[in-house]
Amino acid sequence: MTTLTETIRTLTELHGAPGHEYLVRNYLKGRLSPLADEVIQDGLGGIYFVKKSKQHNAKKVMIAAHMDEVGFMVTHITQNGMLKFTSLGGWPEDVLQAQRMKVLTKDGKTFTGIIGSLPKHFRTGNEGTPQISDMMLDIGAESKEMVLEMGVNIGDVIVPEVEFKQLTEHRFLCKAWDNRYGCTIIVDVMERLNDIELPFDLYIGANVQEEVGLRGAGPAANMIQPDVALVVDCSPANDMAGKESDNGKLGGGTLLRIIDRTMILKPSFKQLLIDVYEENDVLYQYYQSPGGTDGGQIHISNEGVPTAVIGVPARYIHSNHTIFDIRDYEAARDGMMALLKKLDDEVIEFLKKN
Repeated sequence: MTTLTETIRTLTELHGAPGHEYLVRNYLKGRLSPLADEVIQDGLGGIYFVKKSKQHNAKKVMIAAHMDEVGFMVTHITQNGMLKFTSLGGWPEDVLQAQRMKVLTKDGKTFTGIIGSLPKHFRTGNEGTPQISDMMLDIGAESKEMVLEMGVNIGDVIVPEVEFKQLTEHRFLCKAWDNRYGCTIIVDVMERLNDIELPFDLYIGANVQEEVGLRGAGPAANMIQPDVALVVDCSPANDMAGKESDNGKLGGGTLLRIIDRTMILKPSFKQLLIDVYEENDVLYQYYQSPGGTDGGQIHISNEGVPTAVIGVPARYIHSNHTIFDIRDYEAARDGMMALLKKLDDEVIEFLKKN
């Protein structure tokens, strides 16, 4: 049986830039298809695994992760063999120079490279932070012809090359915990529900292209037409200073996201989450985000869908390296399991009408 840390290692080390999530999707297919009554896929590439209820005219509950991670796309190859690129998702420029990256070709080959930086010896002190449009990736090629012979071409995608590592008893280092956290929890929850009958049809899966504007969530929600949705996504921790006012603390539990720039949590859903968490001793913390999640699209799909985010914090997301606390993951998973046991027709109808 695959352990939790083995699952996280595999998922975080996979290459999954926006619009090119197929390696992550293939992994999820392999793990979850045997547990599903049906597997469905939308036209953009989002995939969902359906666990059918024996209840007649069962309501639909959607649990949505997203497969993609922030990355880049090759836009130009210079004559001396460097790769110019554009961003796929939000990147701060000051974290990129001299970082190791991995290019994925259309044939599935990968090549390691370094984003170039000017040696200190040649700096005047007036350079400032280079813009992404000025940066280049060095994959060791000596010419444009050599790049093409390697199989690298314009349109290929780039993500950080980072090995998953355990740092301390509870904290881990990886890339792409945003949002391989979501991919991890849907595997974990689906396996735990294998022998459990539910009073609703469960649609559990992951969307594409979240990092470039929540593009995959709408088609997925329109395909499923859920009565209630739960979004599982990772959010930025802002706790390095160790202040009481820090927003999203590692080790503080799952995030109760009350507002972000794409969605306001319904009061009825907020109270339900609080009741479930407190009844089941699930550690949680309130969270407000300057960003958004796929919930922003799902909750306004169809005729409107009551939606909540079951999240976790992590430090340094949208960079090469992320540090997260496994206790926050466990709180999110345990809270999710408790919530699913609470949901029934009456609760779902209450969420829709209040």
